[in-house]
Amino acid sequence: MNRTLLISQLLEEEAADLQLEALAGQGGLSRTVSGHRIQKPGLALTGFTDFVHKNRVQIFGSTEIAYLNKLDDDARKQAIDTFCACDVACVICTKGMSVPAELVEACDRNDLPLLSTPQVTSVFISRVELWLEDRLCPRTVMHAVLIDVSGVGVLILGKSGIGKSETALELVHRGHRLVADDIVTMHRRGAETVWGQGNAILKHHIEIRGLGILNVKDLYGVAAVREKKRIDLVVELVEWSEDEEYDRLGIDERRFPILDVELALLTVPVRPGRSLGSIIEVAVRDRILKGMGTHTAHEFQERLERELAPGRRSVTDDVE
Repeated sequence: MNRTLLISQLLEEEAADLQLEALAGQGGLSRTVSGHRIQKPGLALTGFTDFVHKNRVQIFGSTEIAYLNKLDDDARKQAIDTFCACDVACVICTKGMSVPAELVEACDRNDLPLLSTPQVTSVFISRVELWLEDRLCPRTVMHAVLIDVSGVGVLILGKSGIGKSETALELVHRGHRLVADDIVTMHRRGAETVWGQGNAILKHHIEIRGLGILNVKDLYGVAAVREKKRIDLVVELVEWSEDEEYDRLGIDERRFPILDVELALLTVPVRPGRSLGSIIEVAVRDRILKGMGTHTAHEFQERLERELAPGRRSVTDDVE
């Protein structure tokens, strides 16, 4: 389901960086915007409104205001009335420019929110698109642990009590950074990126059975935590089973879908004596190597195939 945002939220303290104030059309502050992309009206002010997108923020900069001011009174009123009939989300004028009286009257008459900001157009567009994207992007919540290991965001999954938090604490002790424990809120940025962050109440805290709830920031310092991190790798902890076949070579690339983004997945069996912190550290280093073009498992397989190719001596021939 698509997320929406009320125009009134653009005027709240949360959006203070946008520096917006309402000039007219306050009766339409319950209108919604459903996408982070904005639009400049352009030819719509000449009457060509075929490509005006509903539920988008419309930006009036110097060009639009200057064009309207050059029209005679009747033409200006006609252009503004035609545009306001397009049922857009809101109109925002930048640079604190003086707004034509006809635009104020039309917005009040159509309950179309008319907002103003002192920011220059290019800066405001960049800020408002980022602000909208952050709040309108798809989101989900998972019971997991998220940690930054050498700059790689690792999401640790597994059933309750299997050792996710203990593994995260071991990694923090090794110098890595905790992002979230127990509850991870995730949101998609763009088409291929998922970011995760902690719950507002639980952030910087970790629960260790036998010790209770610990504040990682207080114990290890501010460098041991971070607010959010892009998720690059999913590690699933499972109980060791003699009957289960686990990946021995690392050739197959498995994926885990989150918010329609396919992320790399590793399944790590848990049993006494295995250092999960060390295993995850090595997994991250291996992933970094793969990103640089070095795939150890593939190279080993290719070398093995060359050795076993017909006409080549077996390795055991040299021993004999």
